[in-house]
Amino acid sequence: MESFTSFFDSQSASRNSWSYESLKNFRQISPTVQTHLKQVYLLLCCALLSSALGAYLHILWNVGGFLTTLGCMGSIFWLLTTPPYEEKKRVSLLMAAALFEGASIGPLIKLAIDFDSSIVVGAFVGCAVAFGCFSAAAMVARRREYLYLGGLLSSGVSILFWLQFASSIFRGYTGLFKFELYFGLLVFVGYIVVDTQDIIEKAHYGDLDYVKHALTLFTDFVAVFVRILIIMLKNASDKEEKKKRRRN
Repeated sequence: MESFTSFFDSQSASRNSWSYESLKNFRQISPTVQTHLKQVYLLLCCALLSSALGAYLHILWNVGGFLTTLGCMGSIFWLLTTPPYEEKKRVSLLMAAALFEGASIGPLIKLAIDFDSSIVVGAFVGCAVAFGCFSAAAMVARRREYLYLGGLLSSGVSILFWLQFASSIFRGYTGLFKFELYFGLLVFVGYIVVDTQDIIEKAHYGDLDYVKHALTLFTDFVAVFVRILIIMLKNASDKEEKKKRRRN
C-alpha cells in the first residue's frame, strides 16, 4: 500500500514542480532523454510481441475472454504498485499484461482473420505508421507544445464513455456507432502525441521509469489498433453486403 501511495505522490510532485517559467522552456531533447526513449520504445516492441503471442494463443486454444481481461488489469495494478528498483519483476509484469491483453482482443482478431486475414495486417501497419508519425511529431515539436491538449482529451474520453453507453442502448443506430469509432480513434491518436511529450517532460525532470512509460504507450497503441481494425472490418463487411445485393 505504501508503494502505491508513493507512486501517486511522485506523480503529483512532478506536476507541482512545473512552474510558469518552466512552461516557457522549450529545450531540445537531451542525450539522457534520448536514451530513455530508446529504452521505452524497445520495451514497447517487446510488449507488442507478447501481445501478438497472446492473440495467437487465443486463436489456437480460445483462451481470451473475461478472465484474461481481469489478468491484464491485475498485472497492470501489480506493476504500478511495485517499486521501481524491482526492474525485472516490473518488466515481467508488463509482458504478462501485454500477453493477457493480446488474448483479450483475440476474439476480434480471429473474427477479422476468418473474414479476411489481410485486414489484420492492414490494421497493424496502419496503426504502426500512425503511431510512428505522431510520436515523431511529438518528439520533434517544442517541449510542452501539445501537453495542453490533455484536458481536451480527458473531456473526449468522458464523451466517448457516454457515446458507448448511448450506442449500447440504441443498438440499431449505426450512425452513432460509426461516430463513436472515429471519435475514439481521434481521441487516442491525440493521446499518442500528449503521452509522448508527457514522457519526454517527465524524463527531463528525472522520471526515467521506462517500464511505466512503455505501459502508457502500449495502451495507446492497442486502443488505436482495435479501432482501426473494427473500422476496416466493418468497411469490408459493408462492401461484401453490397456485392451480395448486386448479385441478387
